[in-house]
Amino acid sequence: MKLIVGLGNPGRAYARNRHNIGFSCLNHFAKAQGIRFDRKQGLARIGMGKVANNEVVLARPQTYMNSSGRPVSRLVQRFNINLNDLLVIHDDLDLPLAKVRLSFGSSSGGHKGIDSIIKELGSQDFIRIRIGIGRPDKTEISEEDIISYVLSNFTPDEKQAIAPVIPRVSEAILCLLTEGLTPAMNKFN
Repeated sequence: MKLIVGLGNPGRAYARNRHNIGFSCLNHFAKAQGIRFDRKQGLARIGMGKVANNEVVLARPQTYMNSSGRPVSRLVQRFNINLNDLLVIHDDLDLPLAKVRLSFGSSSGGHKGIDSIIKELGSQDFIRIRIGIGRPDKTEISEEDIISYVLSNFTPDEKQAIAPVIPRVSEAILCLLTEGLTPAMNKFN
């Protein structure tokens, strides 16, 4: 069984924020696969189904981003998920806008949601799909600037750039499920 988690903040106020690109990508994938988020489990909204001969659990944590580790850890335990079968989709400030990168076993890079997951699992050995949201366009950036930036919506030009990324992430997930990590990294990185 595979656990695929999209990171974001729950609630309509955050729905279009840069920080919620993980939710957006997972929602697109779920819809394309005919999977509905129709259950609540371990502090998350989940949907279950079969994709490319793999049983999958799709999850959107319902805690705020910085506490994503608790629901992910509970789901890993509940469904007895091997960490090699955990995929987390999230935004990345250090990647240029609309870049997609797959990785395994890497550090959080300062992403507080990933920090939380690594802390709760006691390991960073899981697959990640990182989606570039760029950085604020300033010379000196404070922590407050970063928070304001990730919790703001994409500009119209950014929306146009990010729109093709969402279905591309679905393709990357399918490639991971059918061909494995190395071929997916070769194709999508």
